[in-house]
Amino acid sequence: MDMQWFVERDALAAHLGIRLLEAEPGYAKAAMDLTDNLKNGAGIAHGGAIFSLADLALAVASNGYGKLCLAVSATIAYIKPGTGKTLYAEAREISCGNKMATYAVTISNDADEAIAAFQGTVYRKNTPYTKETA
Repeated sequence: MDMQWFVERDALAAHLGIRLLEAEPGYAKAAMDLTDNLKNGAGIAHGGAIFSLADLALAVASNGYGKLCLAVSATIAYIKPGTGKTLYAEAREISCGNKMATYAVTISNDADEAIAAFQGTVYRKNTPYTKETA
């Protein structure tokens, strides 16, 4: 499913350089190059940048059904320092009901090492949300 339009509407994702690699209903993979302006004072990926990458993957995966979904809860655990050239976020659906859906997002680096684990829950509104209706 083409969800590039969704990412193009997200000004923060554009500002951070986040790009969509794969998408289908309930699944998304996104990437972000780890530039110097995305690093914290310790020289590793800023937690906010990692969270934003994961949040975008969650949003694409959940909105891929064509129904507007908005996050109601999200948590993250930072497992390893965020290093490398590129970071990836892969969102997978855990459960999907009429009103709520939950996703697990693994954030990894270009050495395929998990650096963070994110879990998000979205509220599924009864509002069509596609390229044509957005």
